[in-house]
Amino acid sequence: MQSFAMLMLRSLFYLLFIVGVVHVFSMEGYSQLRNSDYGEHSTTEYMHDAFAFISCVVFFIAAKLSQSLRPALVVVATLVGLMLIREFDAFLDDNFFDGAWQVLVYSSIAASAFYLFKQSYPIKESLIEFSRSASAGIFLSGILVVLAFSRLFGRGSFWEAVMGDGYVRVVKNIAEEGTELMGYSLLVIAAVELLWQVISKRRADKV
Repeated sequence: MQSFAMLMLRSLFYLLFIVGVVHVFSMEGYSQLRNSDYGEHSTTEYMHDAFAFISCVVFFIAAKLSQSLRPALVVVATLVGLMLIREFDAFLDDNFFDGAWQVLVYSSIAASAFYLFKQSYPIKESLIEFSRSASAGIFLSGILVVLAFSRLFGRGSFWEAVMGDGYVRVVKNIAEEGTELMGYSLLVIAAVELLWQVISKRRADKV
């Protein structure tokens, strides 16, 4: 009964989180009206970065707390980290050197591969254990929304065809950036849900 009550409490928390995200996303439009662009320097874009960073950190924390899930979570956290680096590609190229973000990507992959090579716990078993968690389904959904659905749904050619002469770029941006924000929100939920699972398991093992 307590487990069910906790599930309902977490579900309510996730619901309020999504409501808050949508509210902030909408307020950007309400505050800027016709000047809204939902571009690279918008609040929505900053939320993408923040959510990617939060989920990456939380996955790494969960990896530190769970030996059996550690290899899988290092892979997951690295993937999110690569997405975060990709979000900063223009900033890194403009402020450091051309291709800086690619250097970071390859360095992160190499560091994670080396770490996994040194791990004693089998990666395959760790991935199987992670795939059986509720977090894995949420994580996969978030990845698909960010990397596939938002990109395809936000194609300029599609919106130009649908809107014709009345094409307004900000509408296309809202559709693309909004769905991408939903994907990053799912990644945060997946990370929090997994951390909760890991902490609960550690507590149960101590009893």
